[in-house]
Amino acid sequence: MTTIRKFKKNISNISLKQIGWAILSLKVALIGYFIYIIYQGGGIIFSFDDTFYTFIAIGFCAQLIDGALGMAYGASSSALLLHFGVSPKIASASVHMAEVFTTGVSGLSHLKFKNIDKALLIRLVVPGVIGAVLGAYLLSDVFNGNYIKPYISAYLFILGSIILYKGIRNRFKEREKVKRAGILAFIGGMFDAIGGGGWGPIVTSNIINQGKSPRITIGTVNTAEFFVTFFATGIFLFYVGVDSWQVVLGLIVGGVIAAPLGAFLASRIHKRVLMIVVGLVIILTSTLTIYHALTS
Repeated sequence: MTTIRKFKKNISNISLKQIGWAILSLKVALIGYFIYIIYQGGGIIFSFDDTFYTFIAIGFCAQLIDGALGMAYGASSSALLLHFGVSPKIASASVHMAEVFTTGVSGLSHLKFKNIDKALLIRLVVPGVIGAVLGAYLLSDVFNGNYIKPYISAYLFILGSIILYKGIRNRFKEREKVKRAGILAFIGGMFDAIGGGGWGPIVTSNIINQGKSPRITIGTVNTAEFFVTFFATGIFLFYVGVDSWQVVLGLIVGGVIAAPLGAFLASRIHKRVLMIVVGLVIILTSTLTIYHALTS
């Protein structure tokens, strides 16, 4: 029991600066691993044509939405990639690879703009990582995550409607305490890895619905998402490998450019407006997922 208390105390003493250095260190480690893969594979061959700039635009738009609202990077980027003819398999793998870099920059930006609740961040990271690793393993080696997407989306549609109603009626009551944060993070991390998106909609929307400040919620959940995505990507790299570097690099470049702007917007937009926009985004993305599931 004493050991557990010491561990919790050490965790709680972690500073935001140390969190920032941890993000930078993990990003450098992943870049080193990518360089090793490229060297082993004989280098990357692709051209900087109009298609590549399209991928940059997709990455910019998706990360701007995610950085400002705390959700929908996977949903928006995947939908746009599919629209421009990228296969579902390449789209899913590319989004996960690129997301490690974009969420890292986004997390550092939120740290700079002080959109962070450190205690909540710590409560989200560990169970979120465990859920993501489990989900990535299940998707890579056990079953197809597309089957459960419509059910998650139906739940999110209802939750998005509640948030939208509260925002329109201005009945948002801010509370500091967040219940069941660990369970939310575990479920969000697992479904995000399985379904190619879901961390933001599940975790951000539930925490905002409990009364946490939208600005702080978005910043905290976005920063935690880096760690969740990093470890999920490790599992995908082990089982699936890396493909289509042109898509990945385009998403990274666009996302890195947009990440600081998204964090800045989150720190400036009024919380009632944020609630309304978050609710609308959840409803829209959930409806599109359900529609595609019913018509496919």
